[in-house]
Amino acid sequence: MSAYNPELSIIIVSYNTVEITKNCIESILKSVKDLINYEIIVIDNNSIDSSVGELTNYELKTKRIKLIKNKENVGFAKANNQGVKEAKGRYILFLNSDIVVLNDAIIKLLNYFKQSGDEIDFLGGKLYEKDSVTPQPSAGPFYTLPVIFAALFLKGDYWGLTRFSPTTTKEVDWISGACILTTKAKFDKIHGFDEKIFMYMDEIDMFYRAKKEKMRVFFYPESHFIHLASASSGGRTYPILQVYKGFLYFYKKHYSPPYIFFLKFLLKLKAFTALLFGKLTRSQYLIQTYEKALRITQKA
Repeated sequence: MSAYNPELSIIIVSYNTVEITKNCIESILKSVKDLINYEIIVIDNNSIDSSVGELTNYELKTKRIKLIKNKENVGFAKANNQGVKEAKGRYILFLNSDIVVLNDAIIKLLNYFKQSGDEIDFLGGKLYEKDSVTPQPSAGPFYTLPVIFAALFLKGDYWGLTRFSPTTTKEVDWISGACILTTKAKFDKIHGFDEKIFMYMDEIDMFYRAKKEKMRVFFYPESHFIHLASASSGGRTYPILQVYKGFLYFYKKHYSPPYIFFLKFLLKLKAFTALLFGKLTRSQYLIQTYEKALRITQKA
């Protein structure tokens, strides 16, 4: 098969995750084999490790792989949009670089998507922790104020209030950006990812816009992937700060001032509570993280 006329374009954003990205690519090659005609587009966000050299070798070894080398870290959303512009396939599969494809997961996902006709616009598979046994919450409801309250104060993920991993195929508000299958036409219809979101909340924003267009998002548990979550996020503090920024941006974009006011109240309350606990327990991680989170909220 020629990779120049692919049916499926698999898009991966890479940033300082050379070994993880290589494992992802190897798992794709092993899983899909030559069962369909496909291409892998890797966008490297100006990695400073050996990613570019290693990925260039992959590009030279197989015509299925195309490497886009960014001269700066443009973020997850913009890099994925870049990949779609270069994609030649009708179907688009977004995979995080820290994904490992299990068995024939991609073929299963694609076949189910095709069989659905126009009933499904976006489809996600079931993500697992590194042990390949423990399900990873990777779908959920939109972040209304009650859902955000549950996420911040009630361990919402633990109780399945904010994120969950369904055991049956079902329609959901959003699926994890680590694994999203759609068509190029559907992605273009909603103008892709919002490039003003550097990282986190990008898929939530996209699916929120998709729902306004009467598009449907489904979770398909028969297609299995390992997701090494936060493998390239730079520690525990960075994701928390990006989530704060993501919530604030999302609400300013889609909600009215009263909702924004209550969002800021919840974020500040969480920051103050975590700061107090950090001081009582002498946790420098909590103190430093939530001092920064509080400043982000106050400046917004």
